Amino acid sequence: MDSAHHLSLIFIELGAVSLGLAIVARIANWMGLSSIPLYLIAGLCFGKGGLVPLDLSSGFTHFGGEIGVLLLLFMLGLEYTGDQLRENLRRGFPSGVVDFVLNFPPGLIAGFILGWSPMAAVLLGGVTYISSSGVIAKVLEELHRLDSPETPSVLAVLVLEDLAMAVYLPIVAVLLVGGDTHTLLVSVGIAMVTVLVVLIVAIRFGRAFSRLVSHDSEEILLLTTFGSVLLVAGLAQRLQVSAAVGAFLVGIAISGPLVERSHRLLAPLRDLFAATFFFFFGLQIDPHSLPKVLPFALVLGAVTALTKVGTGYWAARHSGVDGRGGMRAGAALIARGEFSIVIAGLGAAVEPRIEPLSAAYVLLLAILGPILTRLIK
Repeated sequence: MDSAHHLSLIFIELGAVSLGLAIVARIANWMGLSSIPLYLIAGLCFGKGGLVPLDLSSGFTHFGGEIGVLLLLFMLGLEYTGDQLRENLRRGFPSGVVDFVLNFPPGLIAGFILGWSPMAAVLLGGVTYISSSGVIAKVLEELHRLDSPETPSVLAVLVLEDLAMAVYLPIVAVLLVGGDTHTLLVSVGIAMVTVLVVLIVAIRFGRAFSRLVSHDSEEILLLTTFGSVLLVAGLAQRLQVSAAVGAFLVGIAISGPLVERSHRLLAPLRDLFAATFFFFFGLQIDPHSLPKVLPFALVLGAVTALTKVGTGYWAARHSGVDGRGGMRAGAALIARGEFSIVIAGLGAAVEPRIEPLSAAYVLLLAILGPILTRLIK
């Protein structure tokens, strides 16, 4: 009886949340805004310490949110072929360098200004460096800009950032537990080899993979594609590589008529789980932890919003896009999200203040980025 009662509560919770998010999405649509900022604010209102805290099943909500990010990146990958990815990475490497030079130092310097340890400052540098692939992919899809001239430049920066995380996160993890040089080299080596192997498979064997996945039955196609995304993402995560990179590369590997069928079958799932991700993201933030760190988060957010605009503008102009497209690219890159929160979580043991500061910082830019992206046309 207790089990049935608990199950009924889960159904009621999830049903209420889904209907609530539907209302939020209707409001955003009526206002002509992206739904992402409103999902985040809704999570802030109904999470721990919010206006009306809900006792939600966090395990399911978190799991659903993670699937949302994977599907967002998978469907972003569907828009590009392996050859396009290879060319974007080759041409976009200078943009990746500019991105790091402009966006890592502000967090690093801020950490030292706050009197934090060098390790904590390096972690805050990671928080300010990495844009949110999940938020940006959703915004570009909402605004129908996946085929805009500046989008390949944005994509190149995001992919290079995610690949950089494949090196950064293992280094940070080993340093935090006091690992030796041998452990550090092994962890980084495994991550880099994994990325290289998955890139080669996606680029060189994409057509063979598409033939293997393809089937006349939409049921079989849905199960095969969805299962492939989760399997590759899980293996990538296990080998210290971003699961998002794995999902993105599965999308790259799929080509031909299968692209449109995969998009049609998985788009509803993506929208459902993506809404769950942004809502859960807001749930994780305790509003009471924000006021003390808000002034510094505002300053850091303003500085790094400008540096991301500079990154996007330079990347787009370097690819031959006009100035207006450069501004759109810059605005799109402002949003921070899932990776920044992961990095802050790693740093909580060495600097407790990094979590509330990062939460306020990410929340501000996850709201500001989609709004500016929509305004700059």
